[in-house]
Amino acid sequence: MLYKGIALLFQKPPAGLETTRQRDYHGDRQEVRQLRVSADLNEWADWPYLAQVGELIHTWKRKGETHREVSYLITSLPRQEAGPRRLLKLIRGHWGIENRLHWVRDVTFDEDRCQIRSEAAPQVMAALRNLVIGLFRLAGASNIAAALRAHAWEPVCALRLVAPDSG
Repeated sequence: MLYKGIALLFQKPPAGLETTRQRDYHGDRQEVRQLRVSADLNEWADWPYLAQVGELIHTWKRKGETHREVSYLITSLPRQEAGPRRLLKLIRGHWGIENRLHWVRDVTFDEDRCQIRSEAAPQVMAALRNLVIGLFRLAGASNIAAALRAHAWEPVCALRLVAPDSG
């Protein structure tokens, strides 16, 4: 119900809606993010702590082909604490964290194809993967796959990540 209300609000947005845009370039990819926010649904929606709703339109062009994705958001941050520009920065920061951790787990560790499924073993393996990622990040590694390959050939270096005074 809330989703439909937000979508309806932004179909015919009221005048004076707060908007911000951000343009980025990543190699051959041009991106534009437009965020519009409103507090107009606060009284209507039965949602605890709702302060603002928003519509994020992400458009990107790559190799001459244009793509468009629309997302809706809710936040408990009032306008005084987070206008559209700050909200857009917070959203981008969140996705940076998502990409740094989940992409590494999905691609580098191929976690989705892991066949460990009994009892607590999946949670233990996830915790071990997170530990390895955290240790590499603390050691300054920016590429987890490269760090894994390097440490596979040098087990003593891997031990130093856990116990810096050893070997």
